Amino acid sequence: MTRNDDESPIGVYGALAANGAIAVTKFAVAALSGSSAMLSEAIHSTVDTANELLLLLGLKRADAPATPTHPFGHGKELYFWGLIVAMVIFAGGGAVSAYEGILRLVHGHGEHGAKLGWKLGVLGVALVFESISLTLAVRAIARGEGESTWQALRRSRDPSVYTVVAEDTAAIAGLVVAATGVVLAHVLDAPWIDAGASIVIGLILCAVAVLLATKTRSLIVGRSADRELVESIREVAASVPGVLRAGCPLTMQLGPDEILVNLDVAIGGDARGVELAGTLQEVERRIRSRHPVVGRVFVELQLDD
Repeated sequence: MTRNDDESPIGVYGALAANGAIAVTKFAVAALSGSSAMLSEAIHSTVDTANELLLLLGLKRADAPATPTHPFGHGKELYFWGLIVAMVIFAGGGAVSAYEGILRLVHGHGEHGAKLGWKLGVLGVALVFESISLTLAVRAIARGEGESTWQALRRSRDPSVYTVVAEDTAAIAGLVVAATGVVLAHVLDAPWIDAGASIVIGLILCAVAVLLATKTRSLIVGRSADRELVESIREVAASVPGVLRAGCPLTMQLGPDEILVNLDVAIGGDARGVELAGTLQEVERRIRSRHPVVGRVFVELQLDD
């Protein structure tokens, strides 16, 4: 997989810096206050920090050149590490946060020390950093003209982008839940609300993890390119002089920026060898020119009488 220079994972680096700093602060306030929601948020930020490191590892390994044992390159390495990230979010973030909340409900609660202002201050700062990280990730994903962010997110084949968007969105939702929990627990003198907020945060993370795992799994097992791209490839091939018709291309994502194409084209049976070779080369050239994301093209020839 070859990534363009303007596609450097700035969103991943931004999320890594934000989550690392936020996690330390949240742990400090959670230790001082005994807040279950704050502890869940600290765990959440720690998990997110580890996940950004895993995504950076995936990006590095995905850029490895093709080898005899991996002739199509290592682009799917990023999908593998994206799946690992989803598992970490589910187990290390969602399950642990929900478990922490359940323990506080069963064995009692005990907020102490830190004042409400400190908790809300930390959550507010975290919200600012998470919003900045989300903005960077959204800018990296929303590049198509006339395409909404949601459409771009659904179409994205890059876990280093859509995973950060999902993580930051879950983080902002978790911060809102945590703030609501600590405020209500303080105002109503009901610590169980704080524990309940921790459980809700865990459920949010589990839901995000399942969505990410589902999307990344489809890419690992060999998902095709978008229908619009597949149809465009067929039209480009059919427009080449000498091609009578082109079949529906078989495509597969080899990585976020590389697609494998297998295509049948029909050419008149009276064409000579040199003409056949020239036509097939032109088919491949036009497809690559129109769609640079196409990495490898295999054209199968059919002769019509």
